[in-house]
Amino acid sequence: MILAFVAALIIAGLIAAQYAIHHAEPMLRAKVIESLSQRFNSQVQLGEFHVAVLKGLEVEGKDLSLRSNLDPSLPPQIRVGQFTFHTGLLDVFRSPMHIDQVNLNGLVLMIPPKGERSAMPKAKSKKGHGKISIEISKIVCNDTVLTLMTDDPSKTPMRFEIHALTLKRVGAHKPMHFDAQLVNPKPVGTIDTSGTFGPWDADQPSNSPVTGTYSFTHADLSTTHGITGILSSKGKYSGPLDTITVDGTTDTPDFSVDVSGHPVNLSTKFHAIVNGTNGNTYLQPVQAHFLNTDVTAKGYVVRGKGGKGHDIYLDVVIDNGRIEDLLTIGAKTDSPVMKGPVQLKTKFDLPTGKASVSHRLKLEGTFSVHDALFTNLKIQEKVDELSLRARGKSDDAKQLSQKKVSASNPPPAIPVSVTSPFTLANQKVTLSNLVFKTQGAEIQLSGNYALDGKQFDFTGHARMDASVSNIVGGWKGKLLTPLNPFLSKNGAGTQIPIKITGTQSDPHFGLNF
Repeated sequence: MILAFVAALIIAGLIAAQYAIHHAEPMLRAKVIESLSQRFNSQVQLGEFHVAVLKGLEVEGKDLSLRSNLDPSLPPQIRVGQFTFHTGLLDVFRSPMHIDQVNLNGLVLMIPPKGERSAMPKAKSKKGHGKISIEISKIVCNDTVLTLMTDDPSKTPMRFEIHALTLKRVGAHKPMHFDAQLVNPKPVGTIDTSGTFGPWDADQPSNSPVTGTYSFTHADLSTTHGITGILSSKGKYSGPLDTITVDGTTDTPDFSVDVSGHPVNLSTKFHAIVNGTNGNTYLQPVQAHFLNTDVTAKGYVVRGKGGKGHDIYLDVVIDNGRIEDLLTIGAKTDSPVMKGPVQLKTKFDLPTGKASVSHRLKLEGTFSVHDALFTNLKIQEKVDELSLRARGKSDDAKQLSQKKVSASNPPPAIPVSVTSPFTLANQKVTLSNLVFKTQGAEIQLSGNYALDGKQFDFTGHARMDASVSNIVGGWKGKLLTPLNPFLSKNGAGTQIPIKITGTQSDPHFGLNF
């Protein structure tokens, strides 16, 4: 009797097991579809789905896609090429069913633009209806692609390749932890990031919150035409996908622009608002430092026309910088033509394009330089001679020009100040009202010069305290005494038209009658 009873139990167990195995595949398939449909408020399509018994249930599925119920005309928001997971045989009959780990291959995430979704007719949302029937401890994703769709048909969607992505504590209506490594498309570099994401807003994915930290390393700036350097950055971020607040720093020890080719150590600290659904960034502000100059910039970086690259618009302020630093980074000459403190305000406009940065960059603003000296000895000697003659010290000016001053105790160089509105376009600087002052003289000029130092072309007038006879001095000055009343204008001892032409290495100064 006992043996018969045991045999009956075994037979019953085998029948129950056979029944469970036979029905596990459709039951589990239904649970997967139900869970995903409720979790993402989506139409779920699932291709192949197989269950095998191996110390529990081994599950494999292929060609999974989720299309939003709110707008079925949009492409599927989520696609998976293949997924696998393991669960216990009895877990199939539990609710919620627990899965320790799911492996995804070929995950594709499509984030639709907020404006397009909000303009569509609202479908009845299933959010909050039913119970999520599956909870997952960890999802491991390989070869993931994140695409940020655009509502502008002329723009190409942004695409990010995520090599490694791990999601933890995946459940209903709660944030999940993530660790990810992805390649930034431009500038090319590796981003490591971790944080929390969710809960997922199925009705409006751009409202889904995210928070975390990031590290951006070995970003090659040469992938942006016209600048070079290897950038690294780190920081933290938080907020919904369409308004992420980012605070971070960057460091580029060998930053340079092609127009000059002079590398400098550029570091920045920034506070920004990033729209994670289209990549638009609003800088509020950026504090930059290079050499001995600090720069403050506010503005925005937005997708360019055609959807390739970004246009940059900034308001840039330098309250206490050095003119030699600006010339080092912006001019091709071996040494800056001038050194001294500088203040600057400018509009910075850098549209996207295939041309180098120096050809695309546009600036419009004002600058002022005070107590500055020219590094080119020939130019500084001309300035010193001008100042001496403008104050009526023609004999001292003559000795300076004839190199008769003491080599062991030369007279101190005479500083200058320069102020002007300016524009920069096509590698050429235009100065519309340059005011150049030194002791005894004031020069007003307008014209332009090339950033490579190969062209100077300015005209204007010079005003000096002394009369023309005292400026020239000697017997020649006495001959010019009758001209004093004719050249004395507007309160100046002498006012004459002048021009400056040539190049930085070979400037030419002359009268412009």
